[in-house]
Amino acid sequence: MFRIVHLIDDTQPGGVMRYLDFLANDPVLAREARHEVVTVSRTRPVPGAVAADLIVSHLTVTWRGLPGLMLLRATHPGVPLIHVEHSYCAGFAAANVSAPRRFHTLLRSAYALFDRVVAVSAAQGAWLRQRGLVQPGALSVIQPCVTLDAFRAVPAPQGPALVIGAVGRFDRQKGFDLLIEAFRGLRHEAVELHLFGDGPERARLEYLARGDLGIRFRGFAADPAAAIAACDVIAMPSRWEPYGLVAIEALAAGRRLLVSGADGLTDHVVHGAEVVREGSVRGWTAALAGVVGQEPRPLEPLQAETATRVGWSRLLRSVGERVAEAA
Repeated sequence: MFRIVHLIDDTQPGGVMRYLDFLANDPVLAREARHEVVTVSRTRPVPGAVAADLIVSHLTVTWRGLPGLMLLRATHPGVPLIHVEHSYCAGFAAANVSAPRRFHTLLRSAYALFDRVVAVSAAQGAWLRQRGLVQPGALSVIQPCVTLDAFRAVPAPQGPALVIGAVGRFDRQKGFDLLIEAFRGLRHEAVELHLFGDGPERARLEYLARGDLGIRFRGFAADPAAAIAACDVIAMPSRWEPYGLVAIEALAAGRRLLVSGADGLTDHVVHGAEVVREGSVRGWTAALAGVVGQEPRPLEPLQAETATRVGWSRLLRSVGERVAEAA
């Protein structure tokens, strides 16, 4: 059977690890290949000679890590290499990159070492193409997924929307500071904001929320489905977001979903996400006011796993054909 080894450098609980768990354990994908996850160093991602038909990198590309990627390529000359880009997107570059030409040179140099590069959203893929960061014909788009059965099993929201939820790492990326300030501008005493997660921004977020009894910090969500079940509306005011797995989880649970227009979050509009066009405190206050107290909005059943399976099946067929031609 086709053996795929996935290399990962960050094993903190989160979307990437749950995505890899889906790939490794999904029974449909298991008919075509065996997916194995190997933890490696970001700067030296070569755990000896890997016995695999295909190696997939889920590593964060950095200048310090580039020599390690070169070594990975050199030590596996006959093995197809694929990179899945989880970190970078147009929004990230706009918010964090002060030397765009240098940054783009890093990405082009790293991506050139791989046979294929996988974007996790159509929006991210468009950015990679527009910037010329990936060679023509080497780019695929496969939207990630997790097993959604637990989210589909969540009872549908009942009655007026009074609990707004946000789930994710407390990091500047997620825009939870913006959400807290927007929430404090609401004129509705019964509504609550529940924040699930932890991270470096926690102290700042707690300071912004000081004195508002409607804002609750619920801690890390070991059970994401239970966290989403406790909310009527999920808000994702991210400053950048290559894809956003929380979005498909919220939609699978039948929750109304408000998202910023950042990067891959726009991919979820087709499934019912609502984009907050004005990404300011005032804009988010208006968006929250528009859903608070409203009755639930029915959503079409979400079958996101199928698209992920099809994407990987197509990629494996393409890679398999190239391996056969080379042989």
